Amino acid sequence: MEHFLAMGGYGRFVWPSYALALAVFAWNIVAARRSFTSARERALRTAAANRAAPTEPKT
Repeated sequence: MEHFLAMGGYGRFVWPSYALALAVFAWNIVAARRSFTSARERALRTAAANRAAPTEPKT
């Protein structure tokens, strides 16, 4: 197992790269969820405002 983790002497470069990639993927998921939530709330507010605003008759 120790030989596998050492990666032939390159383990000190490989494992931090994996950790950085995992951190980027995790941040991507978090950012996408925040963006989706923000866009959804904005759309709901816009829809509510459109329903509450009186419409002008077309001539």
